[in-house]
Amino acid sequence: MRYCKRCLYPENHPLNIVFDDEGVCSGCRVHEEKNILDWNSRSEKLQTILDQYRNISGNNYDCIVPVSGSRDSYFIVHTIKNVYGMNPLLVTYNKHYNTDVGVRNLANLRIQFDCDLMTLTVNPETVKKITRATMHKMGSMYWHCLAGQTVYPVQIAVKFKIPLIIWGAHQGVDQVGMFSHLDEVEMTRKYRKEHDLLGFEAEDLLDEEFDLIREEDITQFKYPDDKEIELVGVRGIYLNNYIRWDSRMQHEEMIRNYGYETAPLTRTFDSYNDIDCWNYADVHDYIKFLKHGYSKVFDHATREIRLGHMTRNEAIQIVESYIDKKPKNLKLFLDWIGMTENAFHFIMDQHRNPNIWLRNEDWEWEMKVDIIGDLEKSGSLDADLSNAMPFTPFLQTEIKSSSDQTDGYILIGKGV
Repeated sequence: MRYCKRCLYPENHPLNIVFDDEGVCSGCRVHEEKNILDWNSRSEKLQTILDQYRNISGNNYDCIVPVSGSRDSYFIVHTIKNVYGMNPLLVTYNKHYNTDVGVRNLANLRIQFDCDLMTLTVNPETVKKITRATMHKMGSMYWHCLAGQTVYPVQIAVKFKIPLIIWGAHQGVDQVGMFSHLDEVEMTRKYRKEHDLLGFEAEDLLDEEFDLIREEDITQFKYPDDKEIELVGVRGIYLNNYIRWDSRMQHEEMIRNYGYETAPLTRTFDSYNDIDCWNYADVHDYIKFLKHGYSKVFDHATREIRLGHMTRNEAIQIVESYIDKKPKNLKLFLDWIGMTENAFHFIMDQHRNPNIWLRNEDWEWEMKVDIIGDLEKSGSLDADLSNAMPFTPFLQTEIKSSSDQTDGYILIGKGV
């Protein structure tokens, strides 16, 4: 397997990636823009865009900000409301796999920033039906979350005639250099389908043979019609095209200023980003590894290498310590969906990449590639992005308490 000489990204990255003649990936090349762009002028450009959408009459919100109980939600709302003085409507899709930490973070977000929040909670039985279908069809237990998180804000924008949606970082820009920051790409139906939704729209699940998905099951996951979007003039911009994006530094500012909670995760060292979900850095990430031999710790380590927060050698050691970790919460997911562990592995085995996995003589799965060995061989000190500082662990905040349960999914929680 070929890996970038600067970061840890493999040639089979799910978002697609290219290498130049020096063996450096497109993501690292686009990252170089972060150190040469005039971010003050880009911030001024963002100001100009936002000013165009201020609701002067005061009879509506200025914009929509999708949020959750983790990731960059605090930083985005802080930036849009406190720095740029906008009046946002917050919207969130209930992923059903909520942790108590995530529920508290979301409740605290609403309180700290004094914003209105709209939540979509789809019937749990419908979500389970769709999840069973997407596991069979595309090997994903997280499709409904990705679909809901990316479509609910657009549905609300159309319904309430709020044309501007503000997202955080564009994954294709920040991870693999699919575009330049200067392209100022925006959220589109096409990108959502091809990358967020693994190539499948909600309509593609209709009549799925395993669960007989019906029209009424996919209503909440369907993208609005192009004419509806055009009538309102809906657009979705990404802040990382206008603000130098550093997820770790941003989170630590939010921890200091607003009491954002952190939590350890099973399969990565990043205790800031996906702490609202029992599965994202656990069962979902394990599935990604079974399919591609690649997992979230690669994303997090690559990000830290590029930002100068760790060396490449440190990153390889960290990846090695996490890549084979088994999920802690598989039984919780299987009990929720009503599936045996044997059935789970049978389904996932159908989605393993044959270029990565093979059955050995004992009919056990075995990797055809030496991930750590290939990473070590592919690196080059001459290609370092910066003089990285020695890695320091992510912050672990004090564990708070609430009346919500701490050992299972929370569909509706108090938070505080």
